[in-house]
Amino acid sequence: MLKGILDFFQQSLAPQELPAAGEQRLQLATAALMLEMTKVDGEVTPAEETAMRKALADEFGLSPEAIAQLLSLAEAEARESTGDYAFTSLINKGYSAQEKTRIFEYMWRIAYADGHVDAHEHHFIRKLADLLYISRADYAEAKRRAQES
Repeated sequence: MLKGILDFFQQSLAPQELPAAGEQRLQLATAALMLEMTKVDGEVTPAEETAMRKALADEFGLSPEAIAQLLSLAEAEARESTGDYAFTSLINKGYSAQEKTRIFEYMWRIAYADGHVDAHEHHFIRKLADLLYISRADYAEAKRRAQES
């Protein structure tokens, strides 16, 4: 799997845009969690898919082709993973509190994209808040900003 990740970044990005290995893992972990957010309610809507792709483009500056490859890798990595902890622990180690809150806001935007946050989505996002050590204040503020966008 690591070879697939390295191949993706070597083929998709110009050499000056090639992030460090740590950044590659963070992108993959973030994409895997976003992908899970789209699926948690049992139905991936076009609006959720669009919100996820926009979030990845906004956060990492990737082209649509690079996002497609990243999501393919994230899907494979998520299938092999035993849970979300592997992804959230990478994010906790690699991102500041402010960066984690921004990622968390993207999760809310994906959840709200179809106009409804169901119980499964709410449970998943609450679990992510705990795993990412998002404070109550940051939780509420990220949710508010996502609702307004």
